[in-house]
This record gives sequence, structure tokens and C-alpha cells, in this order.
Amino acid sequence: MGGCTNCKGKTGCDSRKGSMMGSVESALEELYPSQTWGEVRDLEDPHAAMPSDELAALAEELATELVAATFVKTGGDDEPCDFIYVLALGRAPCIIQVRDHDVAPPEEWGDAVEEMYLRVVVSQRARVAAVQQVVVTATKADGGWLIRESPRAGVYDAPLLKRMQKLVAILPAYDLLHVDFGEIAHAPPGFHAGAWKDLFGGEPSIANYLFYPQPTTMIITSYIG
Repeated sequence: MGGCTNCKGKTGCDSRKGSMMGSVESALEELYPSQTWGEVRDLEDPHAAMPSDELAALAEELATELVAATFVKTGGDDEPCDFIYVLALGRAPCIIQVRDHDVAPPEEWGDAVEEMYLRVVVSQRARVAAVQQVVVTATKADGGWLIRESPRAGVYDAPLLKRMQKLVAILPAYDLLHVDFGEIAHAPPGFHAGAWKDLFGGEPSIANYLFYPQPTTMIITSYIG
């Protein structure tokens, strides 16, 4: 999240981030005893992952407190996480409903539409969550719609920051540790890329160990016929 450089509360923030990263490091040590991406230990604690009913309850509370539509998306087979999309700029029916919830594209879209979301990603491996802002566009193509999701490495735009703060304040009630994307965008020291290097090249970030395999700012494109 941007805007920290001139913050008068920097000392307290640094202390909080130190505690946050200590918790993250402990989780990585427990999950990856070989310190290698892809070689994750099976969950021994059945409460480590957030149950679907709690995820739905969190999405509902976020909708109420942030006065915004929210949508849950379960992670794919290779994504040990779940997502909650908070509609920040746009109106329902929105692109995420069309892409993930079988809603027909509305006529008022015309040939193209752009929306902005706060995307909450919740790990299935630990009680950890993080937030990114994402731009989602839909463009008419070949009789259907080309949908492009473009995440940023955190939350930066001023109109989103107040909602972001409210969102983060709600997470502890669901036993979720919020981690700043800026703090988990680098590779964990001493860890090895394993199969990740063959898939994407380079080194995986901490986010790739906790949440999903793809690079955190990778654009995701899909087609809805």
C-alpha cells in the first residue's frame, strides 16, 4: 500500500510490519520444511484454511461495511487460496458476475467496459490474507467478450485507500492476519524456486508460497462466448 513514506506513525507501522513478517516467516518454515516451492507439507491443522461458510460471512460483512458488492471466487486446482472481489468502481451486474457467476452481459456495456476492484486473497494454507487493487476490462470480440484482469502489486489509488483501511480492520475478527503485498513481493531468503522457475522463470515471491503460483501482477485473460 502506498503513502507510507511521510507517515507520522512510521515507528508504530514498522513495529507492526516486523511482527507481521515474523508470523509470515514462521508459516513458511512450517509449510515448507525443504524450503522449496511446490514441496509443501500437508495441512495438519484442519482450521488452517478458512471454511467456505466463514469466507461467505466475511464477504457479506465486507459488502455491508464497505457499501459495495462483493463476490467470492474459489481458487483453481493449482491455487491454494480463495478470492473475494470488492467492486470499487463500476456497477452490478459487473464483469466478475459475468465471468464467474453465469450472469449475462448487460446491454449498457456497449463494446467495452472497465471496472476496478479490491481483490482479497485468502490463503488455504494459513490464516493469512492480502489485498490488491485490480482493473478488469471486458471488450467485445468474436461474438463474445474478452475479459482481462490486471492486478497491481498492492493498493495505490487514493479513492481506494479508505475502503482498504476499513477492510483490513475487519480481517482480525475472522482470525486472518493481513500482510501487505509490498512486504511479500520478494523471494524469501534461503528458499529455492524448484519447479516455479520452469513455469515462470526467475524466483517465486513470498506471495507465491502462501497464495497462488502465478506472478502477482500477471494479467489474466479469459473469453466468454
